Order: sequence, then C-alpha cells, then structure tokens
Amino acid sequence: MTIAVRSFAKINLGLYIGAPRADGYHDLRTVYQTIALHDVIRVSVERSVARKSGRGSGIEILCTNKDPRVPLDSSNTCYRIAERVLAELGVQSRVRIEIDKRLPVQGGLGAASSNAVATMIALELTLKKKLSERARLRIGAEVGSDLPLFLVGGTTLGVGHGEEVYPLPDLPALPIVVVTPEVGVSTPQAFADWDALVAAELCSTGRTNASAPTRAVAGRGQLTPSDGSDRLFEVGCVLSAWLSGSPGIIGSPNTGAPAKGGSRAEKLLLDLVRTGIENDFERVVFPKYPELRDIKSALERAGSRYASLSGSGSTLYGLFRSPAEAAKAASRLRKQGLKAVATSTLTRRQYWKRIV
Repeated sequence: MTIAVRSFAKINLGLYIGAPRADGYHDLRTVYQTIALHDVIRVSVERSVARKSGRGSGIEILCTNKDPRVPLDSSNTCYRIAERVLAELGVQSRVRIEIDKRLPVQGGLGAASSNAVATMIALELTLKKKLSERARLRIGAEVGSDLPLFLVGGTTLGVGHGEEVYPLPDLPALPIVVVTPEVGVSTPQAFADWDALVAAELCSTGRTNASAPTRAVAGRGQLTPSDGSDRLFEVGCVLSAWLSGSPGIIGSPNTGAPAKGGSRAEKLLLDLVRTGIENDFERVVFPKYPELRDIKSALERAGSRYASLSGSGSTLYGLFRSPAEAAKAASRLRKQGLKAVATSTLTRRQYWKRIV
C-alpha cells in the first residue's frame, strides 16, 4: 500500500534572533505561516509485524528528480523520522520513501522538515496506527527545529530555537508571490554571520544602538542572555500589537476564504509594515547575496504590500491584496528572468484538509 501526502512549505512573517544558548542554538521569535506550495511524499510499507528487538528492517529513500543536495541515507530527515516513528509504534517494517521534490533545497521554506512530517503522517496512515500528539511533537523536535510547526499548520508562533510552537488565530488566506533563486543559503553560516555582525558593531562603536542587531554583547562576540531576552520580549510586544490590531485575526471568525475586495487583507498588510516586522537574517544574507536584495526590491516594485526573506533564505516572498495582483506580479517577475509563482497562504483548516 502506498500513501501520498502533500508536504507544504512555510514562510516566516518576521524572524528575530536573540542570544546564543548553552546548547549552541539561538533564541528566536517568529510567526510561521504555511503556504500552498508543496513537495509530495509517497510512503509504502512492504510488511509490518510486531517488533521484537532491534531497529526497523530497512528504510529506503528515493528522490524522483535526483537532486544531489537531497541525501538518500540516514541523514535525511524523512529517514530519521521514519526510524523514530517505527520505534515509537513498536513495529518492524520495510519502508520505501519517495520524495517528489518541487520545493527548493536550502530555500528557507522548511522543505526538509515538512517532508519529515509528511513521512510521519503517511506512515501512520499506512500502518493504521496513530501516534499521540505528545509523541508527534517530541519526535518532531528531536529531528528538526522548525519541524513541529508542520504538526500545527496555519499561523503559528515559534519560540525557543523555533521548535516550541503555539497555534495562533489564523490569518486570512492571502495571495502571495514566491521567488526561488538558484542560490542556496546555509542556515548555520547565516547564524555565524549574525554573531560576527554583532561583534563587529560592538568593536566599531563600543556599544550597540537602536539599529544594532541586539542590545548588548559580552566578551568574545557573544550576546548576553539577559539583553537577548529583553530584545525578544520587546519583539513579542511588537508581534502582539500587530496580531491584535489586525481585523480577522483576533476575535473574528475566519472561514479560510481569500480576502474579498482587498479591505481586510489591506489592513493586515498595512499593520504588518507599520509595526516594523522584519527578518533579522536580511542584515547578513543581503550583503553576501546582493541579488536577493534586488529580488526583494523587484517584488516591491511589482506591487507587493510586504516583501521579505523567508527564514535564512534564499526564497523571498511578497504578500498582495488580490490573486489578480499576485498573478500579474509573478508574470512580470518571470519576464525579468526570475523563478516566480503566485500562490496563497493556507489556514490551519485548509492545511489539514489538503495534506492527504
């Protein structure tokens, strides 16, 4: 039996980097938002018997378009999640996982994490056994920082190093244009560049200021935990002000239908801009990859009300008032040689309805 599951992408509506932690991660604040672009994961199980001892009897990973950047061994997130799911469910099976790769690798859309969650769901359906919600989230967090968000879907607050997620009242479904450049951005390198930027600003000024990435820096270029926490508290207030000030997010039912006439979406996008929601990674990624800054500018010239890097990149996106505006902008960007596609955000209900 083979089960096919859509592996949806995400974007980040703002991403703020706080202090490095003892475990090597940075504290973060971000709003995750699932979107309709997706890979497809197909999972088949040859046989399933009661597990007696040892690990599963075999996991095979295939990638249909043979992208060399997609690992086909135990380092693949789909492999790692399958191992843990089989162990948790107490079964021994031969599992074949086929990845139909449509999302960019190292694109900032969470593709690898989404692929892993899709594998988990497909395994549950194929084996006709279901994990508890607690087990799902625990296993997800063990495999990847942004993996738990795909166990929630829709509009989700991410804290900790991104693995601690809280479902937010859904934003209305919004038209969006996604641009996927060929370049890939390494997330670990982007974090290292951020820390170097913080250290360089301290060395040049002797102190940080309102435009610096964070409030204070201790010796050896490390962010102080207290000031990093203070900064993320301030960011939390900004995000809260944006969310509570936008109609249709708090205290108003959301059907998941695209905004009509642009009024609801327009208010949301204007509030997003006014509150200064930003992605910190732009400060270190754009100088290294100036073509990405140019793409953000191209999105804005094409009529985007709000444009941003997603995660550490390289994908950029722009939010629009109407599907017609988004389609027109995508066409304009493609004529400029950019790989642009018009799509939409997904509410939580849409996400779970379309996933299988």
